[in-house]
Amino acid sequence: MSETSRPCPETDTHCPYCALQCGTRLTGDHAAAVTVEPTDFPVNRGKLCQKGWTAPQVLSATDRLLTPLVRGRDGRLTEASWDTALDTVADSLLRTRAQHGPDALAVFGGGGLTNEKAYLLGKFARLALGTSQIDYNGRFCMSSAAAAGNDAFGLDRGLPFPVTDLARARTVLLAGANVAETMPPLMQHLDQAQLIVVDPRHSATARRAALHLQPAPGTDLALALGLMHLAVVEGLVDHAYIERRTRGFEAAVSRAAGWWPERVEAVTGVPVSAQRTAVHLLAESHDSYVLTGRGVEQHRQGTATTAAFINLALALGLPGSPGGGYGCLTGQGNGQGGREHGQKADQLPGYRSLTDPTDRAHVAGVWGVSPHQLPGPGRTAYELLDALGSEKGPRALLILGSNPAVSAPHSAQIAKRLASLDLLVVADFVPSETARMADVVLPVTQWAEEDGTLTNLEGRILRRRALLTPPPLVRSDLQILHDLAVRLGEPPDRYPAEPREVFEELRAASRGGRADYSGISYDRLDAGESLHWPCPDTAEPHPGTPRLFLDKFAHPDGRARFTDTDHHGPAEDTSGDYPVHATTGRVLAHYQSGAQTRRVAELSEAVPEAFVEVHPDTAARCGLADRGLARITSARGGMTARVRLDPTLRPDTVFVPFHFAGAGRANLFTHPALDPRSGMPEFKVSAVRLDPLPE
Repeated sequence: MSETSRPCPETDTHCPYCALQCGTRLTGDHAAAVTVEPTDFPVNRGKLCQKGWTAPQVLSATDRLLTPLVRGRDGRLTEASWDTALDTVADSLLRTRAQHGPDALAVFGGGGLTNEKAYLLGKFARLALGTSQIDYNGRFCMSSAAAAGNDAFGLDRGLPFPVTDLARARTVLLAGANVAETMPPLMQHLDQAQLIVVDPRHSATARRAALHLQPAPGTDLALALGLMHLAVVEGLVDHAYIERRTRGFEAAVSRAAGWWPERVEAVTGVPVSAQRTAVHLLAESHDSYVLTGRGVEQHRQGTATTAAFINLALALGLPGSPGGGYGCLTGQGNGQGGREHGQKADQLPGYRSLTDPTDRAHVAGVWGVSPHQLPGPGRTAYELLDALGSEKGPRALLILGSNPAVSAPHSAQIAKRLASLDLLVVADFVPSETARMADVVLPVTQWAEEDGTLTNLEGRILRRRALLTPPPLVRSDLQILHDLAVRLGEPPDRYPAEPREVFEELRAASRGGRADYSGISYDRLDAGESLHWPCPDTAEPHPGTPRLFLDKFAHPDGRARFTDTDHHGPAEDTSGDYPVHATTGRVLAHYQSGAQTRRVAELSEAVPEAFVEVHPDTAARCGLADRGLARITSARGGMTARVRLDPTLRPDTVFVPFHFAGAGRANLFTHPALDPRSGMPEFKVSAVRLDPLPE
């Protein structure tokens, strides 16, 4: 149906930003006229944050990509037909593969892609390209929590309970999560709880807390071990639960025994009295939750740190209990579904493993190929980006839904690697910083122009519904993957371009997997059913699983696992040359690399440029003035930011948001040290120095 034939279109869908996926109702007959209202969806209950209210403005961005662009011999991107653009891409891919092998081709996806796109992207990489070199920007977001959750529970689902359960909580420990700015509608579910916030900053969330624990960056693991130690020595652990439902408690306790309160205070800066108060608040409340976020996960020991907080929750008997639990606050819009269906370097759809013969055989059967045709695991995200253009690395890269020129750590190095490629192809709807570097730019549909599904932070599968017809020369990512696959010699019917058809195949591929969607259908979702995975295809329609682990955990013996883990500190310490810790994060007005929100006038006016929060004493030592400019420099590089004095900060720590480009890129100084289990870079702690700059 054409746009003009719908004089007053309206549709219920979901916000395009974070993993809450707040319910929204869009109204309007063309991009500039679209308005949004919140719906009474369970996670947002009729509320939206500033980003959600202004989301329609991105639909009419003045620099919207409307036609394919191909870089000519003069070095400029110029308009081209779709046939020219796709032929250019396919010819280069075929030539590169013939000369250097399939792993010379790579794909980089995103945690904002719909389930259908994530699924088809993984299939395209492994069959049409034949490459093992695929990963996505969710590696920078959820990978540490996913690894720790799988180890502890046998299954990774961000929240193994509905968000609405938090409204009954008496006490909630938020470790490394500033939800008052990153997920404001979530705060209404926490209004009745005593909040314990673990954050080096006195954030907007910390200001609403009953107790704020303010550790030095990179010491969260020591704090978690210390809290476990106190829980044991003060007789607060649930021994009956531990005996009945877990394994490995003795080894975890033995490790925590070395982290007595005074040692923890010396390492973290958190007073002994505050440690003790936190443990008693958690243990003595009937309904307690431990929730982690990027602040504890984006470290080279992020998996171990998350595991230590899970250990604390297990010791107190919380996971799988009716009135408490552990959960991870997923960040990106489809951060949960995006990591379940095949765009991670080591996974197949349904959260299946690329190294498991049974999993490979199942997916290969759905795809109609031999299991031997499926490549093995490839490089994780930063390793993949850092290998681009090198002798043994990929020489061609296709990017969907990501802006790594801004979002990757040590971003100057990644920009060099991107520039060294023989072919860089970017599919986007605005000219992001990465798209401007591309050899071919493919204009794609926006969220309000497409159908599909996403999976929010509680494992609930949601329907994205189109309001508008896309501009004439704009195509969906699914159509692009289909068209490229055909040009690469694949059967056309192997890569459906209709979301519903892709989802039907995804259902089959996930059947019997840990993330089983086989019992979910568009018809059930459109009828208003609330379905959380796992939701297998059974004789009677399965109701879904809103609450996991109530009877058993997902390990074969049904028991959760404690993790034997210890604190080793960040990858680099402060020094005379770099005397201050820098940590990064989000602010209310912006999202991720800012490619969308920096194009919204209201949001850009609210926070127009990069800033650095500095304690007044630190600023005085460094010669910085409030509202003046500063250079923040690490051993890897530096960025420029506006100074904001904040007396609540630790004097040894500064904070910088990561949403800005150019000289304001925080990732110019961040550290690429990787977690050995998850491949997560150490975004959250870098040793830096501060220098004043003239206007």
